[in-house]
Amino acid sequence: MGLFGFGKKDKVLDLTEKYKMQVAAAEHAKKAQAASGSDTSPFAFFDSPGAGSMGSSGSDTVDLSDTAEEKKRKLAKRISDMTGKMEDLSNQIYHLQQRLEVLERKNDIRRV
Repeated sequence: MGLFGFGKKDKVLDLTEKYKMQVAAAEHAKKAQAASGSDTSPFAFFDSPGAGSMGSSGSDTVDLSDTAEEKKRKLAKRISDMTGKMEDLSNQIYHLQQRLEVLERKNDIRRV
């Protein structure tokens, strides 16, 4: 895959098999835990797939139980947030260019 048309476009990264194995392992672990009745373990939070995200804000973590619609909605929100940030940065660059031109005119500096 290439960015902006550069590079090879015929390579595709497919992680569906890994995802299916993770889901199957999680279901197997839930069944084994339910069968053994060991729900009261003080370290049970290490067994959950999202254990690394407990202290984080949660916006950068991926919940494997999301439906396709939820994933699309989250992706659309992330893209719109990134687009808004890019527009803000573009506006800041434009204003800095304008201020630089004003300062150059004030100091009578001419570009070549």
